[in-house]
Amino acid sequence: MKEAMFYKKLNHNKVQCQLCPRNCVIGEEKTGFCTVRKNIDGKLYSLVYGKFCSIAIDPIEKKPLYHFHPGTKCLSIATVGCNLNCKFCQNWEISTAKEVKGQELSPEQVVQIAKDYNTAGIAYTYTEPLLAIEIYLEIMKLARKEKLYNVWVSNGYTNPEPARKAAKYLDAINVDLKGSSKLYKELCAVADEKPIYEALKIYRQNNVHIETTTLIIPGYNDDSKTLQEIVNWVKSNLGADTPMHFSRFFPHHKMKNVQPTPIETIKKALEIAKKAGIKHVHAGNVPGYAF
Repeated sequence: MKEAMFYKKLNHNKVQCQLCPRNCVIGEEKTGFCTVRKNIDGKLYSLVYGKFCSIAIDPIEKKPLYHFHPGTKCLSIATVGCNLNCKFCQNWEISTAKEVKGQELSPEQVVQIAKDYNTAGIAYTYTEPLLAIEIYLEIMKLARKEKLYNVWVSNGYTNPEPARKAAKYLDAINVDLKGSSKLYKELCAVADEKPIYEALKIYRQNNVHIETTTLIIPGYNDDSKTLQEIVNWVKSNLGADTPMHFSRFFPHHKMKNVQPTPIETIKKALEIAKKAGIKHVHAGNVPGYAF
């Protein structure tokens, strides 16, 4: 454990976590929504500091980041926990884990593993990297010194100050941009998605390479109006040179009765983005299909 960043003390030994827009008020011996930040004796602690539930070597394209150091390999690491509760989560076993678990490694050991396997950088992925910001910042600083890149795969649901802090050491980020308020509220337990858009602006202002991924779920964000709004926002706020990925949904976790996204819907999303002038548009979860 390590004392958390981004929180303030309140009366009666309560604390308020200020890492993400939930701003959880946490009583003594309780955790916030994410379950990995705990109030112990009136101080907030990160329970996932140095505990990695997943370590792997991946191609950078898997993140997906298609326009950032293509062809390179990265060390992918993750800790348990998430500040969203997506009913379609592909990594729900670790994002909603009821106990903190994982291999114990120091920041120095993580960077050494990245070097030993001749990777070009480190990807903080599989679960929401924001929740391990205490150790991830330490790793990112060391990685920079060793000329390794740092990339996040994030839901983007963060407060401005942590986003600015992370941006100092981030080289690239892929943010899930689901686009539909209905989807965020009903499927992700997010009442207001505006902070995600604000975080994206912060990353852009700090010259972080950005790519967005929109998982298209039938009945939630697959209509032309919603897709056009997502594309227009990216073009207006991040620029037409921002790569956009549109991924096909498949039944998973708590949404096993929802049909997969039709291929035609993915094609429609790509056409909308291209017509709007987005320079780099990609389809996800459609192996073997040529667009």
